Parts: sequence; C-alpha cells; structure tokens
Amino acid sequence: MILGKRIKAIRLAESMSQSELSQLTGISIHSLRHYEQGTRALSEENLMLITNNERFEKYTYWLMTGKTLPESGQVCPDFSILSQCGIIDAETMEKRA
Repeated sequence: MILGKRIKAIRLAESMSQSELSQLTGISIHSLRHYEQGTRALSEENLMLITNNERFEKYTYWLMTGKTLPESGQVCPDFSILSQCGIIDAETMEKRA
C-alpha cells in the first residue's frame, strides 16, 4: 500500500523512529508498523492525525497524490529515501542524477 510507504518515507525524512512518530501523532506503534508494512489500510482518522500535525503539513499534498507543489511549500522526502522505501526504483534515481 503506497500510503504506508509514504508514511515511512516521511518518518525517515524527519529522522524519526516509529515510536517517536507514534508519540507525536497519537497513532499506536502497532498500527504504524502495519501501515508501513502494507498489511493494514490507513484509517481516515489516522491520516488526519498525520496531515494535521504541523511537522508534517509540508508533505500533505505528496502523501495524498504523489505530487509536489514547491511553490506552495508542499514537498516530498529526498529521492534517496523514496528509493529506500521502494517508492521509486534505481532507474528513476539514475535519471534524476
């Protein structure tokens, strides 16, 4: 599930552990693990807990669409993190270089 991979990418971009993300958002660490592993769909309530958190607002558009709007401050994690999370592949990384 792509949302789980994107949450993991955001967490890594912010240099956070699953435990820290859990504490910051109020989402159980158990749920976060399932989201990141793609074994459970992200609930609307938990999606809102992430996107409404000031620290993660800059990723909201990317989290929902996979696109960025840099002119509006909407960004995505670094491409090396996206590759690490399996969101983009090595070929895409090479094209970006």
